[in-house]
Amino acid sequence: MKAAILKKFGAPLIVEHVPMPAIGTGEVIVDVVAAPMVSYARDVFSGARNYPLPTPVIPGLGGIGRVREAGPDATHLNIGDWVFCDPTVRSRDDALMPDIALQGWSARGKGGAKLQTYHRDGTFAEQVRIPTECAIPIGHIDASNASRWSALSVLTIAYGGLVALDFRPGETLLVNGATGNFGSATVQVALAMGARCVVAVGRNETVLEDLRRRFGERLVPVRLSEDASTAAMQAATQNPIDAVLDFLPPHVPATVARAAVMSVRPYGRVVLMGGVGMLGGEDLALPYPWIMRNNITIRGQWMYEAKSVTTLIGLIRVGLLDLEQFEVAEFGIDRINEAVSHAFRHAGPFRLTVTTM
Repeated sequence: MKAAILKKFGAPLIVEHVPMPAIGTGEVIVDVVAAPMVSYARDVFSGARNYPLPTPVIPGLGGIGRVREAGPDATHLNIGDWVFCDPTVRSRDDALMPDIALQGWSARGKGGAKLQTYHRDGTFAEQVRIPTECAIPIGHIDASNASRWSALSVLTIAYGGLVALDFRPGETLLVNGATGNFGSATVQVALAMGARCVVAVGRNETVLEDLRRRFGERLVPVRLSEDASTAAMQAATQNPIDAVLDFLPPHVPATVARAAVMSVRPYGRVVLMGGVGMLGGEDLALPYPWIMRNNITIRGQWMYEAKSVTTLIGLIRVGLLDLEQFEVAEFGIDRINEAVSHAFRHAGPFRLTVTTM
């Protein structure tokens, strides 16, 4: 099969023919049709992000394809079924604290690294071998729409945060970092779930205006400045802020995240999914008395629960979540390095760069 290989960090991907993956029990072979290229892939492949990705490797973070072969423990999958290749691989020997690896991309901790030694190669190839539970049926689609369905790779992360928040119809949500890929996707998904109002906080005024144009009066934009305050965020809407989802990137100071967290009402919930503090800087430093006396719930969330993908697909299938919001640029696998550059240059909300096979 044809695959794009990262032989070493700092070198371009090389497309060549490699052996097809061999199936094992508890696994599925998928014919990849479309695989998304994230905007920061250039920094991963250059080594700038210092990702724990062993080389040589076939990278690729999830995708859309059709089942070629399923193992003996698969009871619902059939040959030819369209599936989302979920890159979030979880260890099966500890249901309480499973280790996680992002297949073809990254891993968390020693357990994740061990998992990654086996579930190593990703979706920048004509076929990929994935755990059975990571082949998630999406129903029949036209092959020409496979690239657009790659938006699941972004939408699932946004939806995972909302599920972690226990977000409910009729509530008001504040999205901190709403002008980024994941933040803007969270806006779309929350409104599809029946949000009364979404307060979209971000620095990019053009993107905020675009969000308002796309989603109407239930979207309340708040431009983020260096002196952004909790009071300003609360004043943006007449409704108490029931929940806060933070997607701020690593370079933003903790004070900005703190202002958003503290905008939540008493008995409110907060989920942190961004990268604040990963490049150093001060801690979040939330006041103990405020959390305790106001019964605030704060939790972190990395990725999403496996079952969340299926319910998100349901939102798409009934027409509540519109994939047509996404602008798609396609590159065949022979143009994989062009796709890397394009994804970096054209990063932004509702923009997909996709590698096709």
